[in-house]
Amino acid sequence: MRAYMEIDLPEWKVVDFHCHFPIINDDWLKPYKDRYIKEFGKENWDYIQISAASLNSQWRKAWCFPEPEEPAVDFEMQAKRWADEVENNNLERVVFTTCGGNELAVKLTKLYPDKFVAFAHHAPDEENAAQKLEAAIKDGLKGYKIMGPVVKTPLCDKKLYPVWEVASKYEIPILIHFGILGGGGGVGSAENINPLVIHDVAKAFPKLKIVIPHFGCGYTRELLQLMWACPNTYVDTSGNNEWMRWMPYELNLNILFKKFYETVGPGRIIYGSDSEWFPRGYVIRYFLDQLRAARQISIPEDDIRKIFRENAVDLLRLK
Repeated sequence: MRAYMEIDLPEWKVVDFHCHFPIINDDWLKPYKDRYIKEFGKENWDYIQISAASLNSQWRKAWCFPEPEEPAVDFEMQAKRWADEVENNNLERVVFTTCGGNELAVKLTKLYPDKFVAFAHHAPDEENAAQKLEAAIKDGLKGYKIMGPVVKTPLCDKKLYPVWEVASKYEIPILIHFGILGGGGGVGSAENINPLVIHDVAKAFPKLKIVIPHFGCGYTRELLQLMWACPNTYVDTSGNNEWMRWMPYELNLNILFKKFYETVGPGRIIYGSDSEWFPRGYVIRYFLDQLRAARQISIPEDDIRKIFRENAVDLLRLK
């Protein structure tokens, strides 16, 4: 059962730059999983998943979140549930960065074009990746999501330049997850775990808009270095940011917002929630925690509106 309380929300609506659509066949970890099983065996993989399930259960309990339900087979029913979440939580748009593949992402945006934005999501090193991205853009997708630690090829490899050329040509944002991945027991080391791997790409394609989620997800210092060197890089604030617990020094949302706001200003910080599954639905708690942090460190309200709406509108060219 969900508990409700009266909340004084902003008079303007929020754009959430980072959500995931719950779909039964969305196995974004599959490339990493397949490589692991080939090298170490399925028995070891299954053993690790038992430990991971326990850790993930612990963090959900700490946040008072219910157990996730199995993703529904009925795609349109799930879309309607999410459309209702948009209506009920003062949202203007939500961006689904993953959606079980590009075709489903296109289908989703056509169901609710006034509420949903979706990104392409396929590996940049797979065959014809650039052509797939261009086709997805022409079909209406407004960005490209990459799970960095899952990709084996270094993202700075020039073999991937055709992908960046397409994204630069169409001026779409690229959202790249760097840092630890997959919750407790997930991926802690990989070829593309450090955001600085994308430094040369950002330099080579100055019109490319690269967004790094979760404040760098354990790689905050490296992300700040990247943003200092490359003005076409952005940070998104999404998720529970549980990774802060695993840092060797104290971190919280107030510290993160203060550091990024003082360092790069309001124009390169973008709000996201990382919402996905039901019955939890849209995690307005993440929004409220982030809004509180921004106000507690005295970010002006005009700049708060940039972070929680305007920057996403500009990057996605929604105006």
